Amino acid sequence: MTTLTSAGNDDQQETTRRHLVALDVDGTLVDHDGSMTDEVRAAARAVVEAGHDVIIATGRSLGATLPVIRLLGITRGFAVCSNGGVTLRLDAGLPGGFEVLERITFDPKPALTALRERLPTAKYALEDDRGRFLATESFQDASFGAETQSVGFEEMLTSRAVRVVVFSTDSSAEDFGDAVASIGLHGVTYSVGWTAWLDIAASGVTKASALEVLRQRLGTHPDNTVAVGDGRNDVEMLQWAGRGVAMGQAPEEVRAMASEVTGSVYDDGAAKVLRSLV
Repeated sequence: MTTLTSAGNDDQQETTRRHLVALDVDGTLVDHDGSMTDEVRAAARAVVEAGHDVIIATGRSLGATLPVIRLLGITRGFAVCSNGGVTLRLDAGLPGGFEVLERITFDPKPALTALRERLPTAKYALEDDRGRFLATESFQDASFGAETQSVGFEEMLTSRAVRVVVFSTDSSAEDFGDAVASIGLHGVTYSVGWTAWLDIAASGVTKASALEVLRQRLGTHPDNTVAVGDGRNDVEMLQWAGRGVAMGQAPEEVRAMASEVTGSVYDDGAAKVLRSLV
């Protein structure tokens, strides 16, 4: 007996085969000097060409994320910036190739006031609800993707924030982490980086929260989700994914939360994971 497969079944099988692949950028796709190897780029492009939904999920802001998306040849789909605070829809037919679907903002005043009291010499920057970066002094970072505008601290307190960044040149990462922990920040989500660096987003906002919205929109089964990352801001994403992969150089607490560990960024660890999908 011959069995006929309907077009609907073909679509269902295609959805079953397709994965949602969430990729961190710094320390995953690029090293800490910002360089991406040819192998990582080729492996990522192969996954895109295979029809999987590749979503860049990064702490970088929009302007610093777009060059990575273009380098990988991603012209459709979605991207997550600012640790889940900004979600983009990618479409080559749109002006600039994208549109902002969502910016999740919060009132930064309580956190900034508490931090300033405990860390008076730290540098402060804020990504506002229009995508501008405001700073109280000369503070620039490649992850901002835009030139900061110098403002008074009071103006920063009255802004609506997508992302707040705090950086201390006077503290070790450990001392800085202890200071942040002692403040007891409430009503926000935050993560401490490799150095004395703090990223703050709205309460409950992480890469994982944004990716879950996109997973449901795409209709991807949870088992078909893959995430690769190396930082403390990737922990929720690695736990969210059906296959959460930590980079080899990730801190122990990050690796412990992953379902597997690949090679380091200097060993093209992300490429090994990506090659396994094609």
